[in-house]
Amino acid sequence: METLDKYDIAILHELQAEGRLTNAELAQRVGLSAAPCWRRVRALEEGGFIVGYRAEINRQKIGLGVMAFVRLFAERNTAASIRELERAVAALPQVVACHYISGDGSFELQVVEQDLDSFSRFALERLIALPNVKDLRTSFSLGEVKNSSSLPLGHLGPRAGATRSGAVTSRGTTRRR
Repeated sequence: METLDKYDIAILHELQAEGRLTNAELAQRVGLSAAPCWRRVRALEEGGFIVGYRAEINRQKIGLGVMAFVRLFAERNTAASIRELERAVAALPQVVACHYISGDGSFELQVVEQDLDSFSRFALERLIALPNVKDLRTSFSLGEVKNSSSLPLGHLGPRAGATRSGAVTSRGTTRRR
């Protein structure tokens, strides 16, 4: 891993919490002037640390009430057959996450659909018909406890503005713990 200093870590922290910050707001929060802050953000993007900016959409508000976790079992685990399955899964918009896993099964999918009937049709018509799929097992989310795309950054070291006795708030001020 490339070395990140306290300002890089602070930039990652702030943008992860609020990706729509202006460069001026970001610079003020991390304790830099605008030009160096802008250069650091660009360097973090070019270095692959920041891979995109997006809006988080409430899936229930847009009619996607079912969240399913589907474990796919592959017929064969050859490189060619797995690549074919990966391409097929990647083309399905209902699959919002896919992981190649160890242990029981080959892939773990996170799937969203409108309702149970829609999911059932999707599973029977699309998932089980994917190339090289032998079986699938599904679990449904009964309620969301945590859904965050924010990654923990504490292991990278202290960030600019952070103190030992307190935590940096979103406005850059420190509050006691």
